[in-house]
Amino acid sequence: MARRLVIVPERDAAKPAMGLHRGGAQPAAGQDQRLAPGGTVREPLCRLPRRQPDGQPGQIDILGVSFGGRLMVVTGGARGQGALQARHLAARGAQVIVADILEDEGRALADEIGAQFARLDVTSEADWAALQAQCGDWPLHGLVNNAGLYRPETIPDTTPEDFDLHYKVNQFGTYLGVKFAEAAMGPDGGSIVNISSLAGLRASKGIAYVGTKWAVRGMTKTAARELGPRGIRVNSVHPGIILTPMLDAWSDEDLKTRTAQVPLGRAGMPEDVVHMVLFLLSDFSLYISGGEIAIDGGLSV
Repeated sequence: MARRLVIVPERDAAKPAMGLHRGGAQPAAGQDQRLAPGGTVREPLCRLPRRQPDGQPGQIDILGVSFGGRLMVVTGGARGQGALQARHLAARGAQVIVADILEDEGRALADEIGAQFARLDVTSEADWAALQAQCGDWPLHGLVNNAGLYRPETIPDTTPEDFDLHYKVNQFGTYLGVKFAEAAMGPDGGSIVNISSLAGLRASKGIAYVGTKWAVRGMTKTAARELGPRGIRVNSVHPGIILTPMLDAWSDEDLKTRTAQVPLGRAGMPEDVVHMVLFLLSDFSLYISGGEIAIDGGLSV
């Protein structure tokens, strides 16, 4: 498998380059550190400033990531969290497919950001096959399994139909997505980001929803172990209280009460999740797989 590099700090042209090297070996004098095996020049996905203007140590600016034409699919991408992920990916040079069952909203967003649209019911094997055909010979680099259903009911109020629908969308849909990505990714592998939930880390209201999000967490780890030899990284992201349309199911009083329990003292914004998704899709996370990342202001602690 070809190595995929490289993080290169910003530097003056007259100064020697300082980068990350495998095994601690430094390149020979005059050797371009961006050379991959075979002599192909690989540009870094973003450059890291050594110092901020205030003199403090530089930090990774994830918003500076460029995906250089890599193909990314975002399910549930027509609105809410998925739409914001699609916007950020397109703005950073990715070839994006907005995949959703909401055709009008999905097509409008795709036209706006210069992406493609795919009509996708994540529970339909036929729709996933059509999506793979739409990708053609272009290797998939990233999949965000973002589509989800959230109807938090008590155990007495949860019907078998509710339970089955949550399973089909949240769990079975994620399984079909992982299977699609494994087949669509090329020899260099790629990254799968499964959107789980804080409810996949602890007890929460909604037995049908909670069960599926715990399942996504476990499926992620199994997929990471099985697909790792192919260079495919699989991680789960666990948002807490994030201000998206999904929280329309909560009353204002519920939102206020639950937010008061967050150690950081506020609800999260969709961008808080997007930044982590971008990181996991980028080459900054080449050695991260099987992880479960809580984005919840400390609520799961």
